[in-house]
Amino acid sequence: MRLLTKLITGSLLLSAVMPAMAAPSEARSMKRPAIEEAAPGAGLHPLNLTLLPAGSIKPQGWLLRQLELQRDGLNGHLGEISDWLDKSDNAWLGEGGNRGWEEVPYWLRGYSALAYILDNDDMLRETRFWIDAALNSQRPDGFFGPQNKHDGKPEIWAQMIMLWCLQNYYEYTADERVLPFMKRFFEWEMAQDDADFLEDYWENCRGGDNIWSVIWYYNRTGDSSVLPLIDKIHRNNADCTNPARLPNWHNVNIAQYFREPSEVYLLTGDSTLMHASYNVHNLIRRTFGQAPGGMFGADENARIGYIDPRQGTETCGFAEQMLSDGVMLSITADPLWAENMEDIAFNSFPAAMMPDLRALRYITSPNHTVSDSRNHNPGIDNRGPFLNMNPFSSRCCQHNHGLGWPAFTQSLAFATSDGGVAYAVYAPSTATLDVASGKKVTIAEDTQYPFSDRLVFSMSMKSKAEFPVYFRIPSWAKGATASVNGKAVETSAIVPGEYLRLERKWSNGDRIELRFPMELTVRRWPTNQNSASVNYGPLTLSLRIGERYVEVDSRKSAIGDSHWQAGVDASKWPTYEIYPETPWNYSLILPADNSLDSFTMERLEWPADNQPFRLDGVPLQFKATARRIPSWGYDGTGLTGVLPDAMTPRAAEIEEITLVPMGAARLRISSFPTSDR
Repeated sequence: MRLLTKLITGSLLLSAVMPAMAAPSEARSMKRPAIEEAAPGAGLHPLNLTLLPAGSIKPQGWLLRQLELQRDGLNGHLGEISDWLDKSDNAWLGEGGNRGWEEVPYWLRGYSALAYILDNDDMLRETRFWIDAALNSQRPDGFFGPQNKHDGKPEIWAQMIMLWCLQNYYEYTADERVLPFMKRFFEWEMAQDDADFLEDYWENCRGGDNIWSVIWYYNRTGDSSVLPLIDKIHRNNADCTNPARLPNWHNVNIAQYFREPSEVYLLTGDSTLMHASYNVHNLIRRTFGQAPGGMFGADENARIGYIDPRQGTETCGFAEQMLSDGVMLSITADPLWAENMEDIAFNSFPAAMMPDLRALRYITSPNHTVSDSRNHNPGIDNRGPFLNMNPFSSRCCQHNHGLGWPAFTQSLAFATSDGGVAYAVYAPSTATLDVASGKKVTIAEDTQYPFSDRLVFSMSMKSKAEFPVYFRIPSWAKGATASVNGKAVETSAIVPGEYLRLERKWSNGDRIELRFPMELTVRRWPTNQNSASVNYGPLTLSLRIGERYVEVDSRKSAIGDSHWQAGVDASKWPTYEIYPETPWNYSLILPADNSLDSFTMERLEWPADNQPFRLDGVPLQFKATARRIPSWGYDGTGLTGVLPDAMTPRAAEIEEITLVPMGAARLRISSFPTSDR
């Protein structure tokens, strides 16, 4: 976990998070970007990396396509479909409304961020409508929004989400109403008795969202009067610091609450809090995360004994984990968080939705061979039709999934405290920011990563500027290279798992080229029958299964809280069930030494529509050999059976199979039982 400590001003700080400043050089390797240490008495320790304001990063290439599909798909049109977003009788628009919990801010958080990224006028107007309503709802005592109560005590989970909407809105508009509004709400929170504060289940697990808003506010105002609220939230929040026990095992809660201790670390400097966040991340993955894709098999709630890769994650669990990875990256700059974000974004998140992003699954698993409308409980924790691709079949994921790609986009470039820029997560994009001496620079990242190993960064500026640029070298990228304007960078400065720091006086038109050589590697999962996953660079590969899509009526295949607006034409928003057309019960032939010499790769044409996360658009595929396992099929509920053990008979016939990137496979086997010949 790379946790090193040193004694500074009487408290333990992580040297990995707070390395000492060093003399600049043209090219060198660093475990973290340089950061100035907090001055004695400072209110908060500084962030290692600072997120750029909303709208500063513009996606290009395949990533732009994902966001355009989101705009044209479910997230962009949910306001026309979901009864929870109906503007009549809505408690976010006036007192007494019946619709007034998490759905509006959940949806608005992703929708508004998408509007800023795409500069879409219609979406910006819709965003402003809801933001104005929230700002105008504040009472004289500082509270705002719907007045939800639990056992007579105020419940503020929905308000926590809306604060994030207001933060992005302020960064995009500099609306002078926002900061005083937030200050008054924080004062209301500080005035509440501890016995009445954060008492409801959801808010009690997610106080870290509230803390991050306090940190955001302080870093823009320097107003230290709000800092005691961090301690108040922490002492009333669910305890995430026990090394052997989690406060609860709900997948979305875990994806949010694990970062709360690290946020409090920024106030206290207590390194044990930082360690607690790393412990939660590792503990859940040691017990329920022995499978590829960056997450853990909790379905909705992790359960003892249900650890097989057929267990899955909620779609909004993927989105929240990516957001949290970005927060942890900002706090620590640890490459761990960048690699986890990429793992989810490239391998898990895309396959949780239809390729056109007009419907999504509630639960998506690493081994997922049927996507129907059956009730698969107790195989999965939830009771009901939670595996089909339904445009509106629950109140959480349908409203919250839109957070995912914008959160990923906002993590593509960070400002550093030494006036530079850091790249830890990669995708085609353009970032505009102020660097040393206040000069504005635009850096274009031209790449098809993660489907290509080549990344080119081009500088645009009006005058020369000297500043550092940091690049995370992926831990898997052995033999990575870099060049500046065609001149090779010394390989000693390029260390996998660390950052390459380049500093010089940059000029308009300067180009940096990175090469991250990708090779096939194997990960074994000992607690899951020693099954194997095959990676190609940051991509996990899955069995290519023929997918048969069956369109069904969304109204008949939804769960009980799927409230549609009156008059919606449901035929325009169908549900899809997906069934396998080809065998999937294969044992991958893999020698004991995990040699992949027999595998072959074929690079295909890039998809004309820039959507590589679908079977007929994947730009690369692999050939391997395998044997079927005849007894491996579906269980009594119709769910993919658990992995067979090594003694389960394999068929004698050897077959050639095709592997494709996991993120493109709505049906997949990504964690394989194996045969050595």
